[in-house]
Formats: sequence, structure tokens, C-alpha cells
Amino acid sequence: MAAIVYFNRIAEGADSVQYVFGDDPQTMTRTLTVDKGSRRSASGDGKADYEFLKASRKINAKFAESGSWPERGMSVS
Repeated sequence: MAAIVYFNRIAEGADSVQYVFGDDPQTMTRTLTVDKGSRRSASGDGKADYEFLKASRKINAKFAESGSWPERGMSVS
């Protein structure tokens, strides 16, 4: 079974980066915040489900590749 998650950066501060994410790029309503120091993510709704983990891992992987927080992206598996 295929899974897809999209994400867009909506805010960036000195200590954190915030993204909106979801399985449809037109209706992304969930948020996640990445702590820049620890690179740990927190879900805005408190749910650490598969969709959240998939988005968080892809965002961190893109950061590791480029050294900058991605503006947008997607993960497919």
C-alpha cells in the first residue's frame, strides 16, 4: 500500500521551524514544529502517527542533505 505526505514551511524562527502537512496538498491542516537545536519534531495536535513521522523524517532528511530547512516537499513510500 502506497503512502504519501506533503509538507509546506509556514514559519521559521531562531529556534524552530513550523510546517503544515497532510495527504492532500490542497487540504493540509495538521502542523509540526521542528526544534532546530535537537531536530526533534512535535505534532500540533499531539498525534505522533505514521503521517506525522513520515513528514518529520523527510523534513530532517532534506535538512541533512542541504543544510537548510526545506520550503516544501513530499514523501512517498
